[in-house]
Amino acid sequence: MRTPVPFRTAFPLLAVLFATAFGAHAQAPTSLSTQTVVLNQLPSEAAGPLTLAAALDLALRANPDITVALREREASEGTVIQGRARPNPSIEFLVEDTRTTTRTTTVQINQPIELAGKRSARIAIAERGRDIADIELATRRAEIRAALVSAFFDVLSAQERTRLAKETVILAERATGAVSKRVIAGKISPVEETKARVAEAGVRVELAQAQGELRVARQRLTGLWGNPIPRFERAEGDVDALPPVPSVNGVAQRIEASPVLRRASVEITRRASITALERARRIPDPTISVGVKRVEELGRDQLLVGVSIPIPVLDSNRGNLLEALKREDKARDEHTALRVRLTGDVLQARERLSNSRLELESLRREVLPGAQLAYDNATKGFELGKFSFLDVLDAQRTLFQARNQYLRALTDSHRAAAEIDRLLADRISE
Repeated sequence: MRTPVPFRTAFPLLAVLFATAFGAHAQAPTSLSTQTVVLNQLPSEAAGPLTLAAALDLALRANPDITVALREREASEGTVIQGRARPNPSIEFLVEDTRTTTRTTTVQINQPIELAGKRSARIAIAERGRDIADIELATRRAEIRAALVSAFFDVLSAQERTRLAKETVILAERATGAVSKRVIAGKISPVEETKARVAEAGVRVELAQAQGELRVARQRLTGLWGNPIPRFERAEGDVDALPPVPSVNGVAQRIEASPVLRRASVEITRRASITALERARRIPDPTISVGVKRVEELGRDQLLVGVSIPIPVLDSNRGNLLEALKREDKARDEHTALRVRLTGDVLQARERLSNSRLELESLRREVLPGAQLAYDNATKGFELGKFSFLDVLDAQRTLFQARNQYLRALTDSHRAAAEIDRLLADRISE
């Protein structure tokens, strides 16, 4: 359509249209509500006793995996901002003929118009991506918490094992002294003293192993907040505290509400939005054009208005739509598979926790008291000459094995409880 318009009137009109087009799509500055983590200096624990609460605070503030998840969450805000943007207009300038008297000059603005809900689908995709980043950040924090609880109780158990090993060394030294006195008195053969010293050496090896395990456990704990050299004196806590066994109904409820399944559900929604976007892209977007044409030969200006629409003959976006539909189906299948796998893993961890508690109760009630009583009686009987030193060694070995078995069962129970929390990832600060 061409309508004669004075040139000095047409260009101001074009400027207004240009400003309106750009003003409609200008993006207001958006303030990102993000969490800032200062990592200039990684926090280090105090040199005194370390509690579980203090260790959790350090790990949740300084663990690098949490920082990575936090940066991903911040980056997702940019995706949402970009998803809300509208298409930019374009300006065209065309000169026909180089001679002044016959020159034709055209200035034109083209504005694409999005149809069929493309922008809303794009925004929904970005927002679901941000929701996934939120869930992954919470999941990472819960996983770090579970790892720290397990590492903390490993340190407590290693400390207790070292303490028991030291006590066993003291007991072995007493036994060796008693045997030595009886050898000097001529009541037993010197071979018995050799056996006693060999047993004492074996116990000292056990002590060295326990001390090595304690050093490794301490380094694994402090590594969760980036400190390779432990500074704390000892871990403070009740090593005999048993984690509760969750009920089957409680586990089922926690599984359904777990961030892992929530993330899979959000992924289904995100994939559905991608499908909606690809379906909308099958409808072409028109482009509105407004411009002014100056014809020097005629000595007048002309207003230009036009519309262009792509014809989806060769490319109707069928392939991208099919891909989006299949990936949406895949997300649903992954959600189902994840629920089955998660349920199985959690129930297995619960069974391990239950078995460990039964073992601990049996060890506390029967095995440990019986082993301690047998060792005390064997020692007294040996001092009175009623038992041989082999009986003392056998009772001592039984007591040491029972104590180690108790500590292993205790460690297994805490690891099973931490594994349940890690799988469900629903506990962050409790």
